[in-house]
Amino acid sequence: MIHSYKKQIFTALSVAMVFASCVTKKYQQPALKTVNVFRDTTITDSTSIADLPVNQLFTDTVLQNLIAEGIRENLNLKTAIQRINEAEANLIQARAAYLPSVSGFAQATRAKQSAAGLNFPPEFASSFNLTTTTYQLGLSASWEADIWGKFSSTKRAALATFLQNDAAKRAVQTQLIADIANNYYNLLALDKQLAITEETLKNRISEVETMKALKESAVVNGAAVVQSEANRYAAEVTIPDLKRSIRETENALSILLARAPGRINRASLADQKPYENLLIGVPSQLLRNRPDVQESEYAFRSAFENTNLARTYFYPSLTISGQGGVSALKIKDLFEHSLFYNVVGGLTQPIFNRGINKARLRVAQAQQQEAYYSFQQSLLTAGQEVSNALYAYQTAVEKQTSRSNQLKALEKSVDFTKELLRYSSATNYTDVLTSEQSLLSAQLSSINDRLQQLQAVVNLYRALGGGWK
Repeated sequence: MIHSYKKQIFTALSVAMVFASCVTKKYQQPALKTVNVFRDTTITDSTSIADLPVNQLFTDTVLQNLIAEGIRENLNLKTAIQRINEAEANLIQARAAYLPSVSGFAQATRAKQSAAGLNFPPEFASSFNLTTTTYQLGLSASWEADIWGKFSSTKRAALATFLQNDAAKRAVQTQLIADIANNYYNLLALDKQLAITEETLKNRISEVETMKALKESAVVNGAAVVQSEANRYAAEVTIPDLKRSIRETENALSILLARAPGRINRASLADQKPYENLLIGVPSQLLRNRPDVQESEYAFRSAFENTNLARTYFYPSLTISGQGGVSALKIKDLFEHSLFYNVVGGLTQPIFNRGINKARLRVAQAQQQEAYYSFQQSLLTAGQEVSNALYAYQTAVEKQTSRSNQLKALEKSVDFTKELLRYSSATNYTDVLTSEQSLLSAQLSSINDRLQQLQAVVNLYRALGGGWK
């Protein structure tokens, strides 16, 4: 008889498991198109600079130390780590749902019955004690069978959320490395621009004195002297703005390092050697290397499992509960032939809340579709960033020869116009002024070209998912 009963239970559970496989679906990574995601770039080699260690990409030891400090101290990164801890706790909680809940109890119950309710004759009512006190001590347990995959889906959703937060932490780290490097290079570029501007100012102060001497010799007129003074002040007025930009960049870099705003020790722009072997690998590697793309996929996976979970609410739940312990009318009799227990098994089928379940499923499906679109968008954005950074590097390199030739021509132009001003009446100071302003502008632009090249390497490294391994 018992064997037959067990066989019936096993058969029922087997049938339920078959139906359960129809209720929840197995996750599969969606197929996303990665062809031409880098735009006009055909790559067959899977080698990528994303696999390089940070210290191999950046050879400046000062920058290496700043990055190491940022990874160690940055507050956004520490916050991301705490989110991982939260997700891990939620995952542990989801796994615990498989286990029965067990509670201990100790209670005393005092009850009084009505003599009329017991139908005692009035003359006998006073002969009976209608008040009783019962003492109980025991354990109660409850367990819900995961027939339809409710707890499995909850656990997988929690796992996906945990992995999503881990990917988010790695995304914060890659962005942090890029922010530190870009701000550092920007600081070096500002230092160089300030040095060029200050040197130009010295030359223009000297030039004012030269114009005054030429005026005394009747080579130039008073207008040339005034123009030379204006030219001097035009250079001088840009210095405070450059110093302000340096101060603000130092402060921004300090915040990334979780420091109070202050001075940043640094090398010089001339010491920087950008990494040149810019291999980007195949587009499909973005799914493996880009933490933010992984984060988007895990968000989609979590939403997928939440949709599975919403489907399980349409089906009955099987709950088995039990209670056991000792019970007596007197505390001293609790452990003398006072054992009791009860076991209850039951199915609960939703009836009148079907509208709520339908709404829950529609919400979950909509959120899953939103997560899918976000996943697609993250991959397209990654491809765009790779394309932009790679092209920025290429254009910065392309400008080098032209910029060098421009600087040489402008330097000669300044020298020639100054010499002609001394010895020829066919040249006036306006020609000198124009050539000097053009030279300074070109010198500052050459610094921006250099900065563009350095930052393009940084941005390409981040766009490919480098910095977290």
